Amino acid sequence: MVRATIYPRLRYMGSKYKLAPTLAGVFSELGGESLLDAFSGSGFVGYLAKSMGYAVTSNDYLHFPSVISSAVMVNDSVVLSDELIAKITGPAADDRDFIRRTFKDVFFTDDDRAFLDSAWSHIASLDGFERDIALSALILSAARKQPRGVFTISGDLENYNDGRRDLRISLREHFRERVAEYNQAVFASAKPAQALTGDVFDLEKTDYDVVYLDPPYAPPSDDADYTKRYHFLEGLSDYWIGREIMHETKTKKIPKKHSLFASRFSIEDALERTFDKFKDAGAIVMSYSSNAVPDDARIKELLGAVKPNVEIRQISHQYHFGTHTTATRRAAQEYIFIGRD
Repeated sequence: MVRATIYPRLRYMGSKYKLAPTLAGVFSELGGESLLDAFSGSGFVGYLAKSMGYAVTSNDYLHFPSVISSAVMVNDSVVLSDELIAKITGPAADDRDFIRRTFKDVFFTDDDRAFLDSAWSHIASLDGFERDIALSALILSAARKQPRGVFTISGDLENYNDGRRDLRISLREHFRERVAEYNQAVFASAKPAQALTGDVFDLEKTDYDVVYLDPPYAPPSDDADYTKRYHFLEGLSDYWIGREIMHETKTKKIPKKHSLFASRFSIEDALERTFDKFKDAGAIVMSYSSNAVPDDARIKELLGAVKPNVEIRQISHQYHFGTHTTATRRAAQEYIFIGRD
């Protein structure tokens, strides 16, 4: 648990960093050797599980979370050298300018966008964990520099500027600091780990000792669309190669990856299918919120269909909408469902 506190924090919708002590307690109680983090998001829970001695498999339907998980959850020993950091933050290796052109007057300053292109000109020649760490640092840099940490807002964002240092320093400075954080987070484990990108329903192995589920929380209205909020980070993870860009949109979004978990109309079916898929696991643990649908009684009923012993633990939690000082905060109950045979 102590090691998990140094994990580089990505301001991510639904991040479980503040719930780490509770989750660590649940995992310790359940025991076992293998754990699946089926909706890895920021990668924190998988990293926490690794620090507790689990053989961890992480998965997410977006690509950039898998890059992050590979960098510090799968990776046991590789760090970026001072020489390589200096190279990435130095002169560009080629004249690419895709980010600077495409996102002009959308995200960041000309200099910051030029740095992202320049950094990628070096990262493109890397492979393995060096590439993963460099990309993770670049992704975290962009997320920290963007007001509120989401990419649904663009243009003149001065009204979101609360003076935080993250908004003042350049992306080049961010990158150097974020690499140092990721380098520090790398540690060796005796257990194997892997990071996957794909739909939870396509996962082949299902009989983990512990399956941890943190799906999008379907709101009573609208949807929980992660692609819309983090499309820039998703594109940055592979330099938009082979991706369609919706140039008619203000923020140059990429097409939404539809998720059955994100809508109130399909969430119950999605949960029922997921619970059934992992019925052979030793235990199913799921995080959910009282702000979302369905309610705790219905989820207990669905999980109880495959795991007869279902316990619900509640933690008072405040959800922060944005990262600025005047961000809206909504009190809620965070549920942890624990299903066992």
